[in-house]
Amino acid sequence: MIKIEMPKPDVVIRQREQKIKEGDAIIPSIYGFIDFHEIPRDKGGFFMFFNKENELLFVGKARKIRQRVKKHFEDNVSPIKDHRNEVHKIEVFVVEDQMEREIYETFAINHFRAKYNTEKVFF
Repeated sequence: MIKIEMPKPDVVIRQREQKIKEGDAIIPSIYGFIDFHEIPRDKGGFFMFFNKENELLFVGKARKIRQRVKKHFEDNVSPIKDHRNEVHKIEVFVVEDQMEREIYETFAINHFRAKYNTEKVFF
């Protein structure tokens, strides 16, 4: 049997409102998230979307992770397009190796039973 251990997330962002201080620039909110800048721009990895009850909603992977995460909140073909308002927390894992990303994504989808993933589902 193969044993897979999930790494700790490199970045965790949650929905929050910006507390504006004098001189601060306003950060536009995307579905309540204002911290996308914390996600590495040119790194590969995988990500997990959770709701307020910490239930796993969706797992995805990308060569450029920040762009892919944001795209799920902007385009009309995302599997979570009808569920964006449910996402409360995003965990990001930097994994540069393409094969490792694929393994972690498939493992997370099935082990944690991601609610809105339809591909790579074996449960």
